Amino acid sequence: MTYITTETHGHILTITLDRQESRNAFNRAMADEMEQIIDDYEADTELRCAIICAKGPTFSAGQDLKAALKGEFAATPKRGGFGIMSIPPEKPLIAAVDGQALAGGMELTLCCDIIVASEESIFGLAEAKRGLVAIGGGCFRLPHRIPHNIAMEMVITAEPKSAQDMQHFGYVNSVVKSDQVMGEAMRYAELIARNGPIAVKASKALAYRSATEQWTDEQAWKEQGPIVQPMMSSEDRIEGMKAFAEKRDPVWTGK
Repeated sequence: MTYITTETHGHILTITLDRQESRNAFNRAMADEMEQIIDDYEADTELRCAIICAKGPTFSAGQDLKAALKGEFAATPKRGGFGIMSIPPEKPLIAAVDGQALAGGMELTLCCDIIVASEESIFGLAEAKRGLVAIGGGCFRLPHRIPHNIAMEMVITAEPKSAQDMQHFGYVNSVVKSDQVMGEAMRYAELIARNGPIAVKASKALAYRSATEQWTDEQAWKEQGPIVQPMMSSEDRIEGMKAFAEKRDPVWTGK
């Protein structure tokens, strides 16, 4: 079965979770689908940004626990949990959340760079309620994204937070009405897609690694060189400067 559908809008890929009968919980087949979609997204030079959204009232309830009881875990050898958690895409990824993002569902949003949520949405790491641990990145990624004491509260009480609270803590970028979530996510995606794709990819890598590896300034000056080198030697760099000088929109080739 196909549990995830995709659609392209110019340079933007929309990834839609569609396993509504199980609250968009992931089994192994769904994880395999996600990994292939992310691999294809990375390989397609025409695609510059992707949006993850979902059908139904639940963004994702995480791991399919019924499947897990049978020994079937939603992880792939290459990208790990849900086919994305260990190795998220190097290109930008936006979460468009309308409903519950719980347990692995919230950890899926931790793989994203920008998060848009409806006013009714909630986020939570519910694993401890089931005697489990958030091993999809929740316990070590969330403290880098919001204040440490709030992250600890979410991890050890397993109580969810509203979209408004998560925006206040800096986790959610925009909170909008339910029927505006995809429009707001697309607005961000279009802003990203208009930029030089090589520069965006390098910028994401530099920001991500400097934060997660906790570089000092001295380390950052040293480490950023190899990361930005593809941009420095690209045709797009010349095109960007020429377009500015000629007062026109740049035409990116990704080269």
